[in-house]
Amino acid sequence: MLAEERLARIVQMVEAQGTATVSNLAQATGTSESTIRRDLDKLQEANRLVKVHGGATAMETAHLTRDLTLPERYGLHADEKLAIAQHAASLIQPDDFVYLDCGSSVERLVDLISPTMGVSFATNSAEHAIKLAARGVDVTVLGGRLTAATAALTGPDTLEAIARYHFTLGFFGCNGITPQVGYTVQDREEAAVKAAALAHTGRRCVLADASKLGRVSLITYAQLDKATLVTAGQVPDEWSQRDNVVVVG
Repeated sequence: MLAEERLARIVQMVEAQGTATVSNLAQATGTSESTIRRDLDKLQEANRLVKVHGGATAMETAHLTRDLTLPERYGLHADEKLAIAQHAASLIQPDDFVYLDCGSSVERLVDLISPTMGVSFATNSAEHAIKLAARGVDVTVLGGRLTAATAALTGPDTLEAIARYHFTLGFFGCNGITPQVGYTVQDREEAAVKAAALAHTGRRCVLADASKLGRVSLITYAQLDKATLVTAGQVPDEWSQRDNVVVVG
């Protein structure tokens, strides 16, 4: 088996199973465990999977228990995120005051925002703020402690800043969603910021592709009915039939 074929096979197995051990991957590809470990190093550097003790985990599985870094998120479900972002952009009206949560789906929306919209934005994401400011968009940064992995601002200062504002429209991200536990993330402080911003927002939208459906992360920040879910991809019927779920793409 050629090296590229082996790498592709490793990624396929990990994504299909969620996790895979070094020994299983070695057996399936007919190579040594030391070779597999080197392959896993390469695949992690390429943001195609997450290396763990004794094997590897799919990106989506890892995302339930820790926030992926920004480079790790790029390329995941790109087509679905674009469709979601295009629909979200169509919801923004002149004179709106829009809250932008951290996250890769919301970041895709940020890429579509221009100063000609005549809209003011607020965000707890340093990455979003820098992108918007560079284009001359009116943006307020909700200060706080910067989280390296996600470039999100969290903590008491962020919560205090949010309490002063009333947003007409807000876009939020999540790591997982189920009808039973609602919208979930893995970080306690980010969950607190999301919950506070949601409470200060009129029209609320969670942007999440279908890979997040039916998955549970560590902390709930809102119940399912507290926002409109905008999603895309392989969406099961039980989700698409819900009143507060919009399937696009």
